[in-house]
Amino acid sequence: MHDFCFTIPYGIVLVCGGILGYASKGSTASLAGGVGTGLLLIQAGYLSLSAFGKRKNSYLALILETACAATLTWVMGQRYTQTSKIMPAGVVAGIRSSQAETTSLFLRLSDGMAFFSDTNFTL
Repeated sequence: MHDFCFTIPYGIVLVCGGILGYASKGSTASLAGGVGTGLLLIQAGYLSLSAFGKRKNSYLALILETACAATLTWVMGQRYTQTSKIMPAGVVAGIRSSQAETTSLFLRLSDGMAFFSDTNFTL
């Protein structure tokens, strides 16, 4: 299992969520945050998929994915502690944690260590 298998669909979910937040409440913050982060994740997934086709790993994709995950975790955590509302902070955090757990499970069950021991990185 590779990171782009989760990154691209998660990016699409974030883009749809940003558009839905803007359409329902007129929130430009939802539009900018959801669409911006979603498009970054889709780009990172595409970079990873392209590198996979060349039998390499994309270091830039891993950095983008990690930065987006950390930013989303921090922003949505702050929002949840301020508002205690499940939507959208709890939903985004839930999707993010389930993505991390599923990735961890697949890495343990599959040949995940080959991914980390491979030194063929590309930007």
